[in-house]
Amino acid sequence: MTPTWQSDDLPEGPGPLSARAWFRVLRRGVPLGVVVFGCLGLMLLLRVVERPLFGLRRPVTPWITRFVCLSAFVLMGIRRNVRGAPAKGRCVVVANHASWLDIFTLNAGDRVYFVSKAEVAGWPGIGWLARATGTVFINRDRKEAKAHSTLFAERLAAGHRLLFFPEGTSTDGRRVLSFKSTLFQAFFDSDMNSDLSVQPVSVIYRPPAGEDPRFYAWWGDMDFGPHLLKVLAARRQGSVDVIYHASVPVDGARGRKALAAQCEDIVRAGVMDALPPTPGPSSLP
Repeated sequence: MTPTWQSDDLPEGPGPLSARAWFRVLRRGVPLGVVVFGCLGLMLLLRVVERPLFGLRRPVTPWITRFVCLSAFVLMGIRRNVRGAPAKGRCVVVANHASWLDIFTLNAGDRVYFVSKAEVAGWPGIGWLARATGTVFINRDRKEAKAHSTLFAERLAAGHRLLFFPEGTSTDGRRVLSFKSTLFQAFFDSDMNSDLSVQPVSVIYRPPAGEDPRFYAWWGDMDFGPHLLKVLAARRQGSVDVIYHASVPVDGARGRKALAAQCEDIVRAGVMDALPPTPGPSSLP
């Protein structure tokens, strides 16, 4: 299992919120909650019909997920800037991981299904939402590569576009960790790689003016609730850049390690080129 990335240099917490800050929390949070949970209820109702008719295929409900994620940025006031476009055809997406906002960021641009570590399924609230939206839960164990291959092949055959974070953990958004190659092996254990590609995506969060550069990052032992409040209470919001790079054909790669390293280099270059130079270890991969 990949250890959780930690840092001794943590940004300041939100502190006590003023009346105006609480007003911003309510102004943004209430509509956001209505959209998220209202559409979740609608999606669960539609799945009652969608599941028996289409099985693993989900021709309708992923559009609801995308609508929710696009709406979230509007409601929170966070600007979303996109460069490039999701690849066409059978494709798996890999991206750097910096925040719980990544779920909204990456779902807003494409109808994707996240691949997540199995323990997330048991997390209160988040696990339930993940299951409802079709998240694939796996154990990041090289011994289970064959099982992963079978599972991925079933999902890809159903038209699902899978997305996972090869770093295996979130960071402060100022670096890209080494990509673990374990899940890449699944693409070489069957004949699915003949027309399969992997699209690297770089995600860069830009803080509100005057705030810590890691304002939107969520990692280590940070609690979700206080971080959510900090984001909702911000007087001004920042933005997120999403860079869709050219996809990499699997059948042209020299094994899982080479494919993982190539995608890592592409994602890191996208992140580092977009960030302003910062002194010290925070600017290093």
